[in-house]
Amino acid sequence: MPDWSGVREFVAVAERGSFTRAAQWLGLSTAHISRQIQALEQRLGSVLLHRTTRKVSLTESGEQYWRQCRPLLDALAEAERSLGQWQTTPVGRLRVTAPMSYGERHIAPLLNSFAARYPQLQLHYWLTNQALDLTEQGYDLAIRVGPLQDSRLIAQRLAGRRLIVCASPEYLAAFGCPQSAQQLQQHHCLAGTLDYWRFADGQVVAISPRLRVNSGPALLDAALKGLGVVQLPDYYVDRYLDSGQLRAVLESYQPQEEGIWALYPNSLRASVKVRLLVEHLQAQLSP
Repeated sequence: MPDWSGVREFVAVAERGSFTRAAQWLGLSTAHISRQIQALEQRLGSVLLHRTTRKVSLTESGEQYWRQCRPLLDALAEAERSLGQWQTTPVGRLRVTAPMSYGERHIAPLLNSFAARYPQLQLHYWLTNQALDLTEQGYDLAIRVGPLQDSRLIAQRLAGRRLIVCASPEYLAAFGCPQSAQQLQQHHCLAGTLDYWRFADGQVVAISPRLRVNSGPALLDAALKGLGVVQLPDYYVDRYLDSGQLRAVLESYQPQEEGIWALYPNSLRASVKVRLLVEHLQAQLSP
């Protein structure tokens, strides 16, 4: 591997014609620069500088060596500038995963606006309800909803969600309003992928669904059509509760608010891409 010791000092002296001026430019002592160049000449087996009491000039070998070193130092400086830009502006690839329905409604539009703000960013995002392994599958950040399980990842809260049990007025008029979580066994429940619903104080109630579908929007549509009682996050049902198309039930049993999280590996703690994206999501999702 090449030894770069003394190269920067040599180029500074060659271009400024003086050990003193080179030392001032580099912020080093004249003695240090002299030692570095002497060691460089010994390593190369060639004298690079003519030294007199009045001036310093390049030898023929020094002229050739300077012409070859100057572009290398320029390239090194450009690499450092590029890295500095990389550390302050999102560039390169950023891979994100998020849940399907929540991702479509809330995360995808924010990711698109983030990509529009930073045109040098290559943003790849994948919407799935599977909890992908970020490290094994090469993702930089995951959006997760509800209780967290993977303690190896750094978690930052983006927003919260409430789980609400509700039904249409037509269904409640026909079948009555459940007064306790246990009475759900007597009702037509509309379920997703789980066989239970969660309630306050960690209570879990098993359900026997009349309809099962792995889609929040499909469950919402079924509830609006009066097919039964559903438990869905607030961001699905709030507007329909406000309009009266749905009515909340079992409100005293409602579980505590859950978090919506951004998760990323510890190795990306200092990543400007991840940090700015998390800040963007927090600003847009937090109430």
